[in-house]
Amino acid sequence: MKTLMLLCGLLCDEVVWEAQAEALRRDYDVRILKFVEQDSMEAMAEHVLRNAPQTFALAGHSMGGRVALEVLRRAAPRVERVALLDTGFEAAAADEAGRRGVLVDQALREGIDSVAAAWGLPMLAPRHRGDPLLVQAVLDMVGRMSGTIYAAQTRALLGRPDATGVLQNLDCPTLILCGMEDGWSPPERHRRMAELAPGSVLRLIAQCGHMSMMEQPDAVLAALREWLALGDDDA
Repeated sequence: MKTLMLLCGLLCDEVVWEAQAEALRRDYDVRILKFVEQDSMEAMAEHVLRNAPQTFALAGHSMGGRVALEVLRRAAPRVERVALLDTGFEAAAADEAGRRGVLVDQALREGIDSVAAAWGLPMLAPRHRGDPLLVQAVLDMVGRMSGTIYAAQTRALLGRPDATGVLQNLDCPTLILCGMEDGWSPPERHRRMAELAPGSVLRLIAQCGHMSMMEQPDAVLAALREWLALGDDDA
């Protein structure tokens, strides 16, 4: 059975991938990794490589997508295919530390629950911010983290290298997916990523924000199944 590694994003845990993982476990050895002890992209990528078999399929969401690109930078021959969801590829902008630091400082002072709504609600498409079950699932997920974890993950994001060259050198089946209403990692960025990555497939999910796997689980699952089948006819 082939292995599928699913990488969690900022302040996310296994719940973010729950719907897709449950469906795909019938056909794949699905392993979900979160990043609660690392504070650099390099350490996160090594965490993935230590917990993965020699070859594997790799999907990353948000920060996890950036980790996936770092895994490819370090060990591309081990990655059979890659999916990048609601993420990015460029290095940190000059003002990014200040913008991110406001909520990080509050979380360290007052606890992670104090920033859960301010961080989590904008990650959802406007139409989903009134869905009590979805909103609570996001808030609960953030609440399982801590200010210390948030600060460490933010340090990793601020220190990320530019991954333009990684995208340009991809030679495996590649899915680039984004919610059409993702205000944090917008569709325009994903169009650019698809232009950079040779032969990649771009999927933009309607009525969906940054938390695509939770907001539109069936559409994301369908895109992942399509991606996992890419190239099978060539065997």
